[in-house]
Amino acid sequence: MGDKGVMNTNQNCHATGDPQLDKAIYQWITWDRNPLTRAQIEELARERNTVELRKRLCSRMAFGTAGLRAAMGAGFSRINDLTIIQSTQGLYKYLAKFFPDFGSRGLVIGYDTRAQETSGCTSERLARLTAAVMLCKDIPVYLFSTYVPTPFVPYAVKKLGAAAGVMVTASHNRKEDNGFKVYWHNGAQISSPHDKEILRCIEESTEPWPESWSEGLADSSSLRSDPLDAITCLYMEELTSVCFHRELNSQSPLKFVHSSFHGVGHNYVQKAFQACGFPPPIPVPEQKDPDPNFSTVCCPNPEEGASVLELSLRLAEREGAQVVLATDPDADRLAVAEHCDKFGWKVFTGNELAALLGWWMLYNWKETHPDPSDMEKVYMLATTVSSKILKAFAQMEGFHFEETLPGFKWIGNKIHELEKTGNEVIFSFEESIGFLCGNMVPDKDGVSAAVVVAEMATYLNTKNLTMNQQLQNVYETYGYHISKTSYVICNHPPTVKKIFTRLRNFEGDNVYPKSCGGYNIMSIRDVTTGYDSSQSDQKCVLPLTKNSQMVTFKFQNGMVATLRTSGTEPKIKYYTEFCAPPGKSDIMNLEDELKKVTSALVEEFLEPDKNNLIRRHV
Repeated sequence: MGDKGVMNTNQNCHATGDPQLDKAIYQWITWDRNPLTRAQIEELARERNTVELRKRLCSRMAFGTAGLRAAMGAGFSRINDLTIIQSTQGLYKYLAKFFPDFGSRGLVIGYDTRAQETSGCTSERLARLTAAVMLCKDIPVYLFSTYVPTPFVPYAVKKLGAAAGVMVTASHNRKEDNGFKVYWHNGAQISSPHDKEILRCIEESTEPWPESWSEGLADSSSLRSDPLDAITCLYMEELTSVCFHRELNSQSPLKFVHSSFHGVGHNYVQKAFQACGFPPPIPVPEQKDPDPNFSTVCCPNPEEGASVLELSLRLAEREGAQVVLATDPDADRLAVAEHCDKFGWKVFTGNELAALLGWWMLYNWKETHPDPSDMEKVYMLATTVSSKILKAFAQMEGFHFEETLPGFKWIGNKIHELEKTGNEVIFSFEESIGFLCGNMVPDKDGVSAAVVVAEMATYLNTKNLTMNQQLQNVYETYGYHISKTSYVICNHPPTVKKIFTRLRNFEGDNVYPKSCGGYNIMSIRDVTTGYDSSQSDQKCVLPLTKNSQMVTFKFQNGMVATLRTSGTEPKIKYYTEFCAPPGKSDIMNLEDELKKVTSALVEEFLEPDKNNLIRRHV
């Protein structure tokens, strides 16, 4: 569009009577070179749709538990060409200040298969624009030539000695979303203070440099290289570090079905199985190839369970497969289902799968480390809203267990910290089906987890055990850990604030609830405010998270419950768990009690009907 079109629109937008909004409209139309997103703002300005214009132009994205994530489309609050360029310019400014050798170390860039026709946004295009910003400043770029699993980016950062990495993905979010995930030189996602400093640099670099739009630099610049073959080869070779029984794998009588959920996972899971001696898993044909519309699922998140695994389960029954493996669209998470005679399919929760994988990684570590003193340097990690089963393992077996805040960025940075002092982290997880077996990638990894599960199932089969039977064995040894995880949707941020403010003043000013559903609350931890009633100084051990809400309740009967806001979606999540000591196995009573507390937690503390919250559809 020429200058005349810009001026006409600018005159129209001044009629809003809001100088800040008028300036934002003018900036967008002046700076945005994508005709589709520029037209979206021009149309809204012509319609004088000030409500929508303010939503899109008067706020910016912030780094959450998974970097920048938002809907694709026009506006400073969304993911699009312009905001990715702005974000990368800010990232360049920060990295150039932080790393004197940034010009030799460079940046790794990967992307998934997301796309939105109406805004001209594809993950590949956004990755190429990210590369252009760096290349025009003479920074070497390792840009993958095709889509890759998210864990390949942090893996490449470490292997190539890069200063940082960027993955363009929205993981398992709805099809309308995309994101910009940043990894530090240690391979872990960025955390404070880097995230805040990068945001500050972004705000100082909002006007795009002319060369930043030169998408073709990714093809023409001698500073751009493609790490795909080298990194894939190294990754598959190193995968053997978590392959303990290769001799059994090639003879496995079990069949495995794999769904890549219309994302990046198919080729990489096939190669991972081959690397560990397995025949390839049977792919779900309708979900094998990339499809940014996720056409066969109502939601591209395998964590939703049987409702989204329908095609996989049907195929497994036809093929006589015992195990279904489903990686999410960017292949950093893994869902697992197992066929149980007479009882259909058992879809494991993230906590149940962690109990199995934690047992498996410990069992194999002990096989190769007969000296008990070696255990002093062994760690397992989990986020604080996840099951405490690993804590029970640690108490009985003599290794160390530590909790982190929710989000694998905290686990990744904790792994780095522990390894610097000579410790070894052999397993980490978050309840939302995010697992890391071993420590080859400081992030959750659905590709390696898939093949580890396959090997575990194969080994158990030689002992005439299913994974579900072994899960019961684990609980009998270490104590039953029964948990419930779900969520409600709240699209109105002031309501979220109101709910948590009410909790903090439930029985008077600054007085939290003393009971829930008739069950006494023993202690409360609020990491948003830094309060913990169980500590002598009443201060949280975990870091504060002022920009998100999270309150944990410990009950007198041994239950733990947490309410928290999601870092990537408009959800209030709730987590409850009953941790029974070894020997206590009255499952029906435990489950009944957990159900009552969970229901009371939701109804009394969240008040879904009163607050117009949308309950999870199961």
